[in-house]
Amino acid sequence: MSNQILPPVDPAESLIEYPSEFPIKIMGVMHDDFAQTMVELVTSHDPTFHAGKLEMRPSSKGTYLALTVTVWAVSREQLDNLYRELSGHHMVKVVL
Repeated sequence: MSNQILPPVDPAESLIEYPSEFPIKIMGVMHDDFAQTMVELVTSHDPTFHAGKLEMRPSSKGTYLALTVTVWAVSREQLDNLYRELSGHHMVKVVL
């Protein structure tokens, strides 16, 4: 993944209205520290986030864990930075 910086988007052209709640799905291999690590990472980008805003769903065989985090999105830059950090984390397989 490149560290490409995306150009600013005119708020009128954005499909997301800011500020708003924004769900993000994070999938990784089942690990004792996966959920807590993701909560800490997400909180660094959204200080209002807490574990009560976290949904967890294990895969049918228990190999993977899917998390849905709902963040308070205040800007595209915030979401881009969060997606970039999540996507680059060694425990994360997929971010949607």
